[in-house]
Amino acid sequence: MRDWVAETELSARSLILPLFVRPGRGEPMRVPSLPGVFRWPVDSLGALGRELEDERVPAVLVFGVGVRKDEEGSEAWSEDGLVPSAIRALKRSAPELIVSTDVCLCAYTSHGHCGVVAGGEVDNDASVERLARVAVAHASAGADVVAPSAMMDGQVAAIRSALDRERFVATAILSYSTKHASAFYGPFREAEGSSPAFGDRTTYQMDPRNAREALREMRQDADEGADVLMVKPALTSLDLLARARPAIDLPLAAFQVSGEYAMLKAGAAQGAFDERAAVLETLTAVRRAGADLVVTYFARDVARWQREAA
Repeated sequence: MRDWVAETELSARSLILPLFVRPGRGEPMRVPSLPGVFRWPVDSLGALGRELEDERVPAVLVFGVGVRKDEEGSEAWSEDGLVPSAIRALKRSAPELIVSTDVCLCAYTSHGHCGVVAGGEVDNDASVERLARVAVAHASAGADVVAPSAMMDGQVAAIRSALDRERFVATAILSYSTKHASAFYGPFREAEGSSPAFGDRTTYQMDPRNAREALREMRQDADEGADVLMVKPALTSLDLLARARPAIDLPLAAFQVSGEYAMLKAGAAQGAFDERAAVLETLTAVRRAGADLVVTYFARDVARWQREAA
């Protein structure tokens, strides 16, 4: 009876798995601060894609672990670069898998910031032009969705214009419309090698104290052509999802970020709670608040638990 009348459904079909890819060959490399998370070499992605399809994981969000870095992050928009190679490998082996890609420069810049730096500050307009190049490179390789995360003003409009100009009109944009300057990104930055070499990202990532500003950012990205709007981190943005859901018609997404994942893993390892119960409760809370989609490192676990329960 409880299941019959439950108001909120958590299904694997609403989840997106973050996927770190690295150059080279060999075995996947563990990320020490994220138990169960790996950096996957491109040559292993064919087999992984088939596994994910078999496991009924519907979508991935690809992050490149850049090696060749420069001031502009030029590797990010190379057509033969890491992420385009990963896209092609995944789409060849798992054509039904929805491949979305992170569009940012931080993993490819020598300074670790999300855009081009000029005079010690991030140059918004120069950064937006390069982000559009990245999105086109990913779409050319076969990405179904591009996900701009750099939090530059006007990035969605520039990307939509560039995609349409190159006739990638069917490539969707999942915009990180509300990405807070958060303490919960540490493990991710270790995994991707994208910590800033100086300063921080508070000049372009959002102040977590501002809810009205967050809603303005969502509406602006919607007006610029975004297809899905995302908040990040998930659990500290539940109120924003709840406010946005009746106000915005677009699908909403939330990112259960690396720090949230690491906390749940650490608590479960210490015996503080049951991991499966805690994961399902937190993800259900994100869905209940209004998220249609959730990016989570637990996507494969949830898909497995649902298969086991079937």
